[in-house]
Amino acid sequence: MTKVIGVRFRTAGKIYFFAPGKFDIKQGDNVIVETARGVEFGRVVLGPKEVKDEEVVQPLKSVIRVATEQDRKVEEKNREKEKEAFKICLEKIRKHGLEMKLIDAEYTFDNNKVLFYFTADGRIDFRELVKDLAAVFRTRIELRQIGVRDETKIRGGIGICGRPLCCNTYLSEFAAVSIKMAKEQNLSLNPTKISGVCGRLMCCLTNEEETYEELNSQLPSVGDQVTTSEGLSGTVHSLSVLRKLVKVIVTLENDEKEIREYRAEELKFKPRRRKAKVSKEEMKKLAALEKGEGASKLDDN
Repeated sequence: MTKVIGVRFRTAGKIYFFAPGKFDIKQGDNVIVETARGVEFGRVVLGPKEVKDEEVVQPLKSVIRVATEQDRKVEEKNREKEKEAFKICLEKIRKHGLEMKLIDAEYTFDNNKVLFYFTADGRIDFRELVKDLAAVFRTRIELRQIGVRDETKIRGGIGICGRPLCCNTYLSEFAAVSIKMAKEQNLSLNPTKISGVCGRLMCCLTNEEETYEELNSQLPSVGDQVTTSEGLSGTVHSLSVLRKLVKVIVTLENDEKEIREYRAEELKFKPRRRKAKVSKEEMKKLAALEKGEGASKLDDN
């Protein structure tokens, strides 16, 4: 077992492990640590704890020091410098006529490097841009191309639920999301309703996926044949998964058909572990969304 602390460098950013060393560090403290990018200012989000050796990426670096008031002032100053760096880089991009969208600028704590994050449709030749920026800032320059999900995570915003975006507030890493999750939860497969601000499938589709899989395994599928508590045979018309209610088309003695609602436990059927099926037509229509082409390029059906 190895004693570690968990440190974040951005809000909702990935948590990195460091050795606390001789310092008495607790959750909420700010620390100065050395990373692959250089010396950084981070916030402790996981207090000292023991983890398995295989969970630690070696070599495990130690905390340089607990952040002082002077360190906090340097960090605040760097945040102000980033705003100016962003403006300068934006001007240089326009000057060179590059087809790229600047998202953010970031200084390392020791000012040893300035990182610029951008999005673009393809590869960009920014060698001349880097030379211009290096001449202005007189330090190492790194331009990093990111995806639309990362752009949204950095910029933040409000989702269609009316709340701040999950990725910008608490999601450390993006989860794998698929169309089958929406199908499993009986959601509309209209791309405009299941895609987020970034244009990709909403991350929150994963939140209740496990619950729906468990509930669906205890229910019949639409179209299945069932036997009701009155001994009538019928076909499943529709389901209310969370309430575990099933609407069934039953055939009465006079051959009339009627839709009746039953609780799942009142029906006889063969429960089976099932995966939501997506038709070829639905897959074709939604394939672009999974590839990140965005809802605007899809039919609104």
